[in-house]
Amino acid sequence: MPALIFDLDGTLVDTAPDLLNATNAVLVSEGRQEVDPATLRHMVGFGARSLIEQAMAATGEPAAPSRLPELVERFIVHYRDHIADSSVPFPGVEDTLARLQDQGSRLAVLTNKPHELAVALLKALGLDRFFTVTYGAGRMSYVKPDARIFHDVVRDLVGLHGGTERGIMIGDSVTDLATGRAAGAPVILVNYGYTPEPAETLGGDAVTGDFRQIPELARQIEEARR
Repeated sequence: MPALIFDLDGTLVDTAPDLLNATNAVLVSEGRQEVDPATLRHMVGFGARSLIEQAMAATGEPAAPSRLPELVERFIVHYRDHIADSSVPFPGVEDTLARLQDQGSRLAVLTNKPHELAVALLKALGLDRFFTVTYGAGRMSYVKPDARIFHDVVRDLVGLHGGTERGIMIGDSVTDLATGRAAGAPVILVNYGYTPEPAETLGGDAVTGDFRQIPELARQIEEARR
C-alpha cells in the first residue's frame, strides 16, 4: 500500500467553527463586519495569511501588505487559544484511521495550516496517535502545492517505516489536487470540504463523500498502477 498523505482542514477535521471565530475576532478588532460560515468555508485551505487577506477584502478595503503580519499574528493567537473549542473529526475519520493503522498503513498529514497549529489541533483531538509525520506551513520554506513538500513527507515515512516512495494525496481542494499532480501522485478528494468548486469538477482520481471509503479507493488506485 502506498503512503497515505492527508490534508487536515476540510478533510480530517471540521475546523470551520473555530477558524470562523478567530477570523471574526480580527475583523471586529478592525471595525469590520463579521463573515458568515458559508463565506468562511471558501476561504480556508490556503494558509492563515490568505485567510485573513481574503476576509479583509470581503469586508472592506483590502489590508495593506505592511499590516498583514500583525493581523495574521492576532488571528493565530486567538485561534491557538481556542483551537478545538468546536472543531471535530468528520464522520468515520477516527475509525478509518484506526483501521488503517492496524493494517500497517503509513499515514501522514500535509497541510498549509501553520505547523504549530496543525500539531496542536491533532493533539487536542487525539488524532496525533495515527500520524508519525506531520508537515504544516513553516516547517519548510515551501508549502502545498509545491511537489517538494509531498516528497519530503513520503521520504520521512519511508525512513520511519520502510516501504516504497509511492504516495496518495487525500484532500478536499484544488490545492491538494495540484500538489498530487505536481508530485506525480494520485489524488483522492472528499466532497464535504471547504473548496468553492465542487470536488467532482476538479479532476481527482477518485471522489467520495464518505471518509470510510478511502481505504478501498486507495486499494483500487494502487491496483490500477501495477
